[in-house]
Amino acid sequence: MTHPRKDTHRSPKPPKKPKQKKQNPITAAIASWLHQDESSHTHFSLTSVFAKTSSTPENLNDEQLTTLLLEKAPKRWVVYEPMVLLPSGSFSSYPWPQLLGSLSHEVVSFLWSRILANIAQDGGVPAGVQLTRLAVNEGIPLHVADAEGSQSAEEKRQQEEEGENLLRSPSGLKMLHGDFGPALPPTALPTAQDFDKAFWVSTKQNGITQIWAPRYTMFSRGNVKEKARLLDFHKASPPATTSATTGAVSTNAAAAAAAATVAGEKSLSKRVRPPTALKRKYALDLYAGIGYFVFSYAKLGMRVLCWEINPWSVEGLRRGAVANKWTVKVFQGEELKKKTTAQMLQEAEGVQIVVFLEGNESAGQRVRELRAEGRELDVLHVNGGFLPTSEKSWRDSWEGAVGKGVGDGWLHLHENVHVKDVESRRAEIQGIMDRWNQELDAQSGGTAETRAVVEHVELVKTFAPDVWHCVFDVYITRCSSTDSSGGGSRPT
Repeated sequence: MTHPRKDTHRSPKPPKKPKQKKQNPITAAIASWLHQDESSHTHFSLTSVFAKTSSTPENLNDEQLTTLLLEKAPKRWVVYEPMVLLPSGSFSSYPWPQLLGSLSHEVVSFLWSRILANIAQDGGVPAGVQLTRLAVNEGIPLHVADAEGSQSAEEKRQQEEEGENLLRSPSGLKMLHGDFGPALPPTALPTAQDFDKAFWVSTKQNGITQIWAPRYTMFSRGNVKEKARLLDFHKASPPATTSATTGAVSTNAAAAAAAATVAGEKSLSKRVRPPTALKRKYALDLYAGIGYFVFSYAKLGMRVLCWEINPWSVEGLRRGAVANKWTVKVFQGEELKKKTTAQMLQEAEGVQIVVFLEGNESAGQRVRELRAEGRELDVLHVNGGFLPTSEKSWRDSWEGAVGKGVGDGWLHLHENVHVKDVESRRAEIQGIMDRWNQELDAQSGGTAETRAVVEHVELVKTFAPDVWHCVFDVYITRCSSTDSSGGGSRPT
């Protein structure tokens, strides 16, 4: 008996419909806001609104105005729970200022609420997270507002020096929606009640929590790469970084961002240290902020002494340390005057992070004070993370690293440098270090030898075309002149 042969031929499946691209949450929120039902109490007509302004777009109907507004609206954002931060310049391009300035607070607030709701729903935010504040990040001004009136060049120079925004207060932050805390003068000393009333946000980078109050304190998301580099600094095989370890940096920005040469990375093998050895070391951070780099050293197990003049940053640092389960103690006010540095360190015995709420010009003084009392800190790292340059703190940074007798350590000196000038700046820093080392060795009467080399330049991020945030790693060794072990030889 024969069976009929099964037809194995299958008709082709119909092609899958391409997935419809999800609309940008901000764009969707704006479109919905512009096309509200006429019965809504927040409804408005674009042509009617612009007809009342002195800068009416000519011959544009509602549909064309909508297209223009959507084109000029921001498309990106960053979430720092429960805040959404929009990029600089958001809603500042024509015709947005004209439109928003012509509408009631209620109507504009409804737009901001819609944007927050859409990002919470479709912006990749974890389920259950509520977003309640919206702001535009306008950057951190380097100087406070200039005085009005005509001034001479010398008066302007003096004003710039005196008016430098040393606290790095985010006075340019545009708060669009939600309560960001009370308005306080940047120079006012906050109280515990002020801290309680403030609005705080947090984020996690490299597994480390950081906390800050965005109305009073800056946060630099771009430093995440440098934080990670410090965490890997003493590992046997650190990942490739954007660097200039040996040789001249190319004038081409892309070439300058290439990974370090093999020969250069071999010269960094001296960095390898077991975690147990790091627990006996100190790190000094002369620009602590909210703990940007402080926390990287703490995670490596080192004890960190840090200086910061912004009380809001210090409070953020303290809260962040607690969130990461590190012990922390802050010295401030009268106790900085009444107690010696040795007394404060004794009081903070066993505390991993010690913060001095004072200018970092006191750092070198405190190190010298301890040294005069016979107490040396085994400092392995000194961080100078201030832009556009941390040069004012370099002498104190160097003193913190060279005073411990036989041993070695690193300075991490931050500065904004044009890519064409990186190698010349490296040479200048090398010359500064050589001069200081010679002066120190002369004072020792020839019983000690100090060496330093700018062994690596890390290109962290760009600030302008071909202008890089650079970190110059200076490796310092000091040994007795009779020591033949090579511990003080110049690094290669």
